[in-house]
Amino acid sequence: MKFRVVCRKLYDYVRYDLREIAFPSSLPDPPGYKPRPKLTLNEKWCILKEATRLYAASWVRDIGPELRPNDYKKVKEESSSSKSEEGKTTSEPTVLEDLAVAARGGAETLKPALRRIYMTRASTYTSAVKNYVETYQEGLKDVLDEKVAGKGHQPGSEPTKSSTSPPPPPPS
Repeated sequence: MKFRVVCRKLYDYVRYDLREIAFPSSLPDPPGYKPRPKLTLNEKWCILKEATRLYAASWVRDIGPELRPNDYKKVKEESSSSKSEEGKTTSEPTVLEDLAVAARGGAETLKPALRRIYMTRASTYTSAVKNYVETYQEGLKDVLDEKVAGKGHQPGSEPTKSSTSPPPPPPS
């Protein structure tokens, strides 16, 4: 009899508890959730094929209209309207695009690109600090000139408080 109980408990442990430990169930779905239908093998194959094609095309800098014709229709419409307004427009690659191209080229091309970015940031930071110091010095000079000019104590101006003078007595 005890052997039977042990076997049943072991069976229940393997059937329910061990499965929950190895593969825990997630929280129940929220109300209103509609599960997506399972994809067929053919649909999975088509998705894999398209994803592989786009991934391989992403290694080229300009994907081109043959790979994404719908995107290029929108771009042509926008560019035709903007070109009619502004004439020819040139777009320079962004920092991220430059880094992506340099990263694909390997360490030899990535190192100069990173150096160029850091030097640009350093020069921008240096010029900003110089501008701040110059502006601060101008403001300090203006304040000191006002203090020197204000020593003659003109009527209507507030007297300056010095740290050595005692505080005024409270009104009674």
